[in-house]
Amino acid sequence: MDWVSGLAPGGKENFNSCLIIVDRFSKSMRCLPCHKEGKSMNTALLFWNNIISTCGVPKIIISDRDPKFKSEFWTNVYHMLGTKLSFSTA
Repeated sequence: MDWVSGLAPGGKENFNSCLIIVDRFSKSMRCLPCHKEGKSMNTALLFWNNIISTCGVPKIIISDRDPKFKSEFWTNVYHMLGTKLSFSTA
C-alpha cells in the first residue's frame, strides 16, 4: 500500500493522488483516487469502503512509513474493526 501523488487534479472532486493497494497473492491492484491533503480518517474510510468491505479483513498490511499509515490510520482501521491495537517491542 502506497501513494502516488503529484497528479494533475481531475474528476468532479479534483482528486490529485491515488492510494495504490496490491494483493500479493492475486497480484491484483486497486488505484483509489483521493486527495493527498486528506486526513488519516479519510484514508481509513477509503481502505474500509474499497478493500475490507469487498475483500474482507487482510491478515497482513505492508506499507512504507508514511505518517498517515503509522499514526491515526491504524488506530482508525482497528477501531472500525473492533480490534485492540497493540505494538510489539523490537
